[in-house]
Amino acid sequence: MTASHSDSLVVLFGATAGAYGAKLGSDERELILLVWQVVDLPSKKVGTLHKSLVKADNLELSDQCREVSGLTPEGLGKAEPLDRVLQQFSQLVSSDLKVLGRSSYTLCSDGQLLIRQVLHPETSKKNFLLSDCFYSFYDLRKEFHTCYPSSAAVKDQTIKTMAEYLGLGTDETEEDFGVWQVKTMVAIIFSMLSESCNHIFTEPETVKYKYETGPCSKSETVDSETVIRARGLPWQSSDQDIARFFKGLNIAKGGVALCLNAQGRRNGEALVRFVNSEQRDLALERHKHHMGSRYIEVYKATGEEFLKIAGGTSNEVAQFLSKENQVIIRMRGLPFTATQEDVLGFLGPECPVTGGKEGLLFVKYPDGRPTGDAFVLFSCEEYAQNALKKHKEILGKRYIELFRSTAAEVQQVLNRYMSTPLIPTLPTPIIPVIPPPYTIATGSARDCVRLRGLPYTAGIDDILEFMGDATGDIKPHGVHMVLNQQGRPSGDAFIQMKSADKAFMVAQKCHKKMMKDRYVEVFQCSGEEMNFVLMGGTLNRSGLSPPPCKLPCAEALTPQATAAAPPAVTYYPAQAAQLYMNYTAYYPSPPVSPTTVGYIAAPPGAVAAAATATHTPILPQPGALVRMQGLPYNTGMKEILSFFQGYQYAPDDYNGLIQLSDQARSVLQAPKEWVCL
Repeated sequence: MTASHSDSLVVLFGATAGAYGAKLGSDERELILLVWQVVDLPSKKVGTLHKSLVKADNLELSDQCREVSGLTPEGLGKAEPLDRVLQQFSQLVSSDLKVLGRSSYTLCSDGQLLIRQVLHPETSKKNFLLSDCFYSFYDLRKEFHTCYPSSAAVKDQTIKTMAEYLGLGTDETEEDFGVWQVKTMVAIIFSMLSESCNHIFTEPETVKYKYETGPCSKSETVDSETVIRARGLPWQSSDQDIARFFKGLNIAKGGVALCLNAQGRRNGEALVRFVNSEQRDLALERHKHHMGSRYIEVYKATGEEFLKIAGGTSNEVAQFLSKENQVIIRMRGLPFTATQEDVLGFLGPECPVTGGKEGLLFVKYPDGRPTGDAFVLFSCEEYAQNALKKHKEILGKRYIELFRSTAAEVQQVLNRYMSTPLIPTLPTPIIPVIPPPYTIATGSARDCVRLRGLPYTAGIDDILEFMGDATGDIKPHGVHMVLNQQGRPSGDAFIQMKSADKAFMVAQKCHKKMMKDRYVEVFQCSGEEMNFVLMGGTLNRSGLSPPPCKLPCAEALTPQATAAAPPAVTYYPAQAAQLYMNYTAYYPSPPVSPTTVGYIAAPPGAVAAAATATHTPILPQPGALVRMQGLPYNTGMKEILSFFQGYQYAPDDYNGLIQLSDQARSVLQAPKEWVCL
């Protein structure tokens, strides 16, 4: 017996309407041809050779396809669609096996591409299932290299080079396209089965039936040659959607990590870890393939980046995720007083939670306060779908959002909340400095550029080198890196140019230019748009979204007499040592966060001296400003003051720092003097 589970091979060859050879399947073109023949290994007999044309939805053929295959749209228009052809394939293979006295078989193809990059992705998009035989196959190139180690490397092998190595005839013009390939593959197999080689087919390639979820520990070692970054994902996409996009490739267990922005929402990116570098390289060939109507960009990433997103250290999370093959749902907006019983009652008997209370994980701040988020485990897709139907239903007085989630998202959310308090306080020491002449630009003049997609290791020197000759047109202190909530580069940067014309020229010259191993997008923008992002807002195809730190009670701040107001004091944390770069977080910062560069640490005495010299009020230390998030939209000042009843209030010094309208001041009079931002 020459195979571990069958005595027969079905030699399979196919072609698409687009690229051929090493690029097969890389352009998303549909399958138009299948040719196959059954080979009985013990007797070395063959069945009938079959050739079937496949009618594609798009009958337009590439020039290469026309030249190589000789096929025409007219001929393909008379063929059967793929699902019918695959049914015929199964029936004809069964008939040939019966004639040969066999019952089982394994596919054998020329490389990985036909099975992994063509058949599985196309059938997944067309929503029909492949039979089990397509989840296990032999790669003839690998088998050949095993049998003949002195032959060319696997990646350089073709049917023609293998035939030439064995001295077989290689005149392709003698047979129809596809027929010669299958006959030659059969001849190669028989040579491998000869007494001089006596090759045994025992370890077929496998395609995973489904993506397996699971936890990832920060202590794991992740090979950087197995990780990619997918960008441009629909915000509602789940790990299963991403696994479907990469259908045919084997993703590692728990290998899909959806990335979140500073507000805890998905940002359209994901890191995906594959079982080996070969699978990763195939995934890179799906760059700009489509998920629905959106094309997805696929780039190389590192194991370190994957662990930052997916890795965790919490024993509580590890225990929660220890139950395998569970569907995870994220609940957001829970009342802070919600208990496990409340959540189970909200979900109801139609969607039972795995393990009852043990299947619930509440997300909390380091001090134990609830965040309003929770994760829930369900044992099957049916229960999860029932739960998702409760999206935006009411619990208590709040509507609850429900989304599909992943193990990596659980780790990411827990890591974020446990590592950084959501309400930041001002670090010390802090020195106030009157803003210098080189302030950040404002207004609608499009004299700035935005760099998107920077390598996360990129620094100021890399950006200046990337800009080339245009560095001479950058304003002094005009490079502004955008950081995420953890203070790490987000991949974005803004640069102030000396004029709108200079900004336009840079955007034209540098757009999609490579920096290290990534291309960087460069867009012209205005100072106003730049400030929106630097203060925590977003700028995308939908336009500008205000920064989260825009004050909901901004109308209470006095707009008049701004010209007569004293110079603004700006604060900068002591740990910032790079004076040539402005690091501003996506995450909403206190209103006195830095908006320009040039601030250094100073002892407390210098702080007081600076205050006396400038006659500008300074926040008492430690800072007492807090930001409230998740307030009901109809909340007023009285409700906020009532919420903080019993706490120590701010001193009178705040009255000089933040100007209030008479209406607002009447509410904040003694004994309460809170300033709500």
